[in-house]
Amino acid sequence: MTFVSVGVLALQGDFREHAAALERLGAETTLVRTVADLMSIDALVIPGGESTTIGKLADWNGLVGPLRQRIGEGLPTMGTCAGMIFLAGATAERSDQVQLGVLDVVVRRNAFGRQVDSFEAEISVDGLSDPVHGVFIRAPWIEKIGDGVDVLAEVEGHPVLVRQGSIIATSFHPELTGDARLHTLLLDMVREG
Repeated sequence: MTFVSVGVLALQGDFREHAAALERLGAETTLVRTVADLMSIDALVIPGGESTTIGKLADWNGLVGPLRQRIGEGLPTMGTCAGMIFLAGATAERSDQVQLGVLDVVVRRNAFGRQVDSFEAEISVDGLSDPVHGVFIRAPWIEKIGDGVDVLAEVEGHPVLVRQGSIIATSFHPELTGDARLHTLLLDMVREG
C-alpha cells in the first residue's frame, strides 16, 4: 500500500471523525490549522460543521488563498456537508459568505430543512454496487451544476454527491456511518495521481 498523508481541515466541525475514518484505512492524518500543515499533505478533507464559521476561521488563519491554490492545482479533496458549501462557487441564499469557489456548483444551505428535519437514507451512487447510507444533518443540496461536474448521487431529484476532477463533495456525512468507500475513493485519487 502506498503511504498517504491526508489533511483534515480542523478549524470547526467533525474533523475528528474524518481523521478516525482515514486512519482506519491506513492513512496518516494531519489536522490542518495552518498554511504549513496544508503544504505537507497529499489529500484534504473539509468536514461538516457550520459553513459560515469554517469560512471565517479559514480567512482569519490566512488559509483561503493557499486552499484555493492547492485544490486548484489538483490536490485530491473531499468536502462533506458544510465542506461542500465551503468548496462551492456560490450559495443560493447569500453572497457575503467566504467560499473557495473551486467547485463549479451553486449550493442551497439547509435545503433539506433544519436540525429537526435531519434524516438517513440509502443512496445509489454511480460506480458503487451497493447503496451508501447517508446521514443528512441540516444538509445542503446542489441547485446548479457547472460544466465538468459529474453528479454521482441524488436524493429527491437533488444532487447530493458530485465529483469535479480531483474534488468530491457530499451533502451527507460518510464519516458517521462506518462505510469507508468514499474515503477510499479519496485515497485512490492520490494513489492514481
